[in-house]
Amino acid sequence: MSDFFERLGARAPAAPAGWRDGSLVSHGELLARARAWAALGRRTAARDVALYLDDSLEFAAALLGAWLAGKTVWLVADTLPASCAALAAEVGAFWGEFPQDYAPCIPQTGDDSVPGWTTPAPDFPALVVHTSGSTGAPTAIRKRFSQLSSEIAALETEFGALVGDATVLSTVSHHHIYGLLFRVLWPLLAGRPVEAARHEFPETLAPRLGAGPCLLLASPAHLKRLPEHLDWRGAAQLRAVFSSGGMLEAKASFHARALLGQAPIEVYGSSETGGVAWRQRTPGSVEDWTPFPGVEWRSDAEGLLELSSGPAGGWQRLADRVEGTQGGRFVLRGRADRIVKIEEKRVSLDAVEAALCATGLVREARVLACLEDARQSLAAFVVPSDSGQAVLEEGGRNALSTRLRAALAASTHAVALPRRWRYLERLPVNAQGKTTQADLLALLDTEMPARPRFPQAVLIEDAPARKLLELVVPADLLYFDGHFTVAPVLPGVVQVDWAIHYGRLHLGLAGSFGGINALKFQQMIRPGVPVQLELVWDPVKGSLNFRYFSEAGAHASGRILLGT
Repeated sequence: MSDFFERLGARAPAAPAGWRDGSLVSHGELLARARAWAALGRRTAARDVALYLDDSLEFAAALLGAWLAGKTVWLVADTLPASCAALAAEVGAFWGEFPQDYAPCIPQTGDDSVPGWTTPAPDFPALVVHTSGSTGAPTAIRKRFSQLSSEIAALETEFGALVGDATVLSTVSHHHIYGLLFRVLWPLLAGRPVEAARHEFPETLAPRLGAGPCLLLASPAHLKRLPEHLDWRGAAQLRAVFSSGGMLEAKASFHARALLGQAPIEVYGSSETGGVAWRQRTPGSVEDWTPFPGVEWRSDAEGLLELSSGPAGGWQRLADRVEGTQGGRFVLRGRADRIVKIEEKRVSLDAVEAALCATGLVREARVLACLEDARQSLAAFVVPSDSGQAVLEEGGRNALSTRLRAALAASTHAVALPRRWRYLERLPVNAQGKTTQADLLALLDTEMPARPRFPQAVLIEDAPARKLLELVVPADLLYFDGHFTVAPVLPGVVQVDWAIHYGRLHLGLAGSFGGINALKFQQMIRPGVPVQLELVWDPVKGSLNFRYFSEAGAHASGRILLGT
């Protein structure tokens, strides 16, 4: 793509660049912001700059402006203190949404003195990205402009006709190579509009799909959790669904296909190599991968995958085991770097995880090697299945750990049985949908205290059929997780559950839940703000009337039916 920038400069200013909060952003507006960032770049002495912006359109403008000013851009997955401290040792300026300690810059206006939309030289050091950290500490990977151009060209060759002018929707961040290529650079080249914000929750994604032709960028973590109760009819507008950032299980692929009407196109690659190959599962299909245009592969003497692609030249060895199939395709046979030695015994972490899931007590599992008392041992991070959760609730952690160790003993040497166990509601994932090794190992540092599931409650009025309580919701309430990133909001289903709980506790109510009528939610309930809960029992109708209110007015109300 030797004319990448020239094509951007020649595109009609009125052409759509994307959407922000429901409003169209024109290509001319995008280029104006790029000029503002380029002007900032010319005022910045440092050659290396860190960039972090959640808005994809503003991020694209900043990236273009940095390159016009001859800057090498460093990307990072987050702005946590450790990440920023590591960047500070490498870059001379911080651009975007970094903590104030790093004096981040965002230009308000620019000028029109950009000396022309000239594409950088092929060997221009355009970018530094970081590995995901899923198999170790993140490491910096440098990318020349020619490497990125080759990636974009391959995507357009392979999928351009399929997706056409569809709007790009995403559940993944652009702060890693998958999101950067698919959500920023490829759409820029093709003139494909992009939604500036990513969809963190399926509740916002499902209705957006029906707005017009679109393509969806997702990760395995997002696709396997698509809820069936949402209205997915808008998915008829989808031109394609892409998945990358990790392997998508067959069950999750078919789940997404049932809801979205098509199987995801899975993209296999890495920060080091970029995109390598793709596949799209159908029932009964061979699970092999088709290399992207320009990608050559071979298997070395140990069965490991070696690649040669794009202008980089030479062969690069990966830690994935590979086996060839027909037509130049291949299947993957697991990772070599997930073989560890425990007291001189070779142990496959993949095999231990598979054995745990095969017990029927485990929905998901990750197993890592860690140091404990100067010796290496295994730690298991487990999301129990419904059966496993029943064991956990009845007998506690020790009972479930004992069951799982006994099941592993049939196929695993005694020294390789996990010594440390963590039971989780879900595996932690970052904005890229990745479960990193650092996040898992952090769970071993301390035992997490039990999170509260109920508010601080005081009974302030006590009549036979009517109770009035004052509630204060703690800031660390378990149910605030995921509701929401910007500010914690108490979910409506929790409010209903609390009404039933306190009705049983203070009114002595029995019977099972039989339905709910006249349910209304008027205002959000936030942590630390006192609210009152009124409960009135109607024995004739078998209904519990509840009402949440405060000095701010009504929050929620409804009538719960309790059957015999």
